[in-house]
Amino acid sequence: MAKISGNEIRPGTIIEHDGGLWASVKVSHVKPGKGGAFAQVELKNLRDGRKLNERFRSEDKVEEVRLENKDQQFLYETDGRLVFMDAETFEQAEVDAELLGDRRPFLQDGMTATVQYYGDEALSVQIPQKVRCRVVEAEPVMNGQTATKSYKPAVLENGVRVMVPPFIGVDEVIIINTDLMEYSERA
Repeated sequence: MAKISGNEIRPGTIIEHDGGLWASVKVSHVKPGKGGAFAQVELKNLRDGRKLNERFRSEDKVEEVRLENKDQQFLYETDGRLVFMDAETFEQAEVDAELLGDRRPFLQDGMTATVQYYGDEALSVQIPQKVRCRVVEAEPVMNGQTATKSYKPAVLENGVRVMVPPFIGVDEVIIINTDLMEYSERA
């Protein structure tokens, strides 16, 4: 770990602070009329999601943490734990399913995900931004509905409800943007 000064903190910087790992979400540099300049930093705890606002002066030193990104293949889920396999060493690692949050239904068997590690501890899992899903329920197309830009509800094979254009029907494969949790395009 490297020590950096308080004014070197940028959005996305991960630091060790108050005995925890924190990611900087927002940073604003303030130069008051009286007194020294400082960085007002909004931090998010990587382990429990708490948020914190801190001021760091340029004289303050903080520990910058580098996380290791590993591309791993998803194998299966057991008791709320996701099992991933390292493609190079074939070692298996268990990760808490809560790390994926709302994107959990889009994790598919055999999918390659990027797992961020701090030592041996997995802190986050990132799945591909675009995922192919099959529509299992959708309302039929009504005449004249395609004249304006409208959307209708649909249910995907993983049980997630999304809004899709009227021309999408049952058994069609579509691409979902997992960052926005919405329809992107036809597959």
